[in-house]
Amino acid sequence: MWETAAVESRLDRARAAMGAAGVDVLLVSPGTDLRYLTGYDALPLERLTCLVLPVADEPFLVVPRLELPAAQAALAEGGPELELVAYEETDDPYALVARRLPPTVRVAGLDDHMWAAKVLAFRAAMATVEQTLAGRVLRELRVRKSPEEVDALRRAASAIDDVHAQMHQWLRPGRTERAVAADIRDAIVAAGHTTAEFVIVASGPNAASPHHEASDRVIQPGDVVVVDIGGRMPDGYCSDSTRTYAIGEPPAEFASYYEVLRSAQAAQVAAVRPGLPAAQLDAIGRDMIAAAGYGEYFVHRTGHGIGLDVHEEPYIVAGSDLALEPGMAFSIEPGIYLPGRHGARIEDIVVCTVDGAERLNRTDRSLVVL
Repeated sequence: MWETAAVESRLDRARAAMGAAGVDVLLVSPGTDLRYLTGYDALPLERLTCLVLPVADEPFLVVPRLELPAAQAALAEGGPELELVAYEETDDPYALVARRLPPTVRVAGLDDHMWAAKVLAFRAAMATVEQTLAGRVLRELRVRKSPEEVDALRRAASAIDDVHAQMHQWLRPGRTERAVAADIRDAIVAAGHTTAEFVIVASGPNAASPHHEASDRVIQPGDVVVVDIGGRMPDGYCSDSTRTYAIGEPPAEFASYYEVLRSAQAAQVAAVRPGLPAAQLDAIGRDMIAAAGYGEYFVHRTGHGIGLDVHEEPYIVAGSDLALEPGMAFSIEPGIYLPGRHGARIEDIVVCTVDGAERLNRTDRSLVVL
C-alpha cells in the first residue's frame, strides 16, 4: 500500500487531467484503475462497487453493504480520505450515483474494463450524460511511473529473476511441460509474488507458438524451451520475463538465429531514450531480424507497458508515434518462431530514464544449455 499522500495526489492529478479532457466525472469499478487511485483491490462482483470522482466536487466510493468492512480496512491502510456510501441489496446503486452527481455533469468517463452490464445500467440511469472512456484521462497518469512505482517494478523483476535462476532444477528430459509449469508456479509464489499470473513452458515445436499453453508434451533431448513467466507482487505490481533454454545441444539453425535475436534485443535496449518514437524502437530490432532472413517469423510487437497490469500503455509497436518519456516502463521482447520446428524469445523489462534505459531484469540473455 502506498502512502496516503501519494494516493491522494493521484486523485488530484486525475482531476487536473479530467479538466483538460473535458470529462466531468470518472466512474471507476474494481480493477487496477481503482487500485491505482485508492489502493483498494476490490472484488469484481455483479454488485456495483464504484469510485465516483467529480472534477470539482468531493469523491465518494459506492459499495455494497456486505463489502463495507473490506473497503474500510483497505482505505485505512493508506488510502485517501473518501466518503463510503454503502447500499442495501434492494437499492439501485446506479440511481444512487445519478442522484448525487451535480446537475452540471455532461460527460462521464467510465473505467475501460467496466463490465458491459454496468456500463448499460449507468447509461439508463444517466440518459443525458455522454459516456466516454476513463482511459483518456487515466492513461496519462499511469503511463509514466513514479520513482516509488519503479522501485516496485525493480522488486518484481528481481523476484522473477530468482525463478529463472532455478530453471535447471525443473527443465530436463522426460518431464512434461505441465509438470515443469507447476514447479515454476510454486517458485513464483515462493519468490515473493502473491500470484503466478502466467507460466508459458513451450518445448520443441511448441516453442514456435508465442502464447503456448503448457501441455503434456514430454521434453526431449535437443529441445529448445521458451519459458515466459510473470506474477503479481503484494503491492500489485507485476513481473514478466522470458528466457529460452536448450536441453542439450540445440539444432545448428536455432543457434544461428538465436544470436541474431540476442543482438536485436540488445540493440533495442541500447537505443531507448526520451523522445524516441515507439515505432522506431520496434523497427530497430525488427529490421535486424529481417536482414538476417527471419523477418516473417517475428510475428508480434516488440513490447508492452507494465505496472499494475501485465499489459498496459505504452505499446512498442509499428505505427505508434508515441514518444518515449522518462518513467515509462515496458518490455523489450523480440522473438523468432519457425512453425513446426522451434522458436525463441528474449524479454526484459526496461524503464526509460533521462539519459537512456535501465534494464530491470538481470539474468543472462545468452542461450542457457541445460
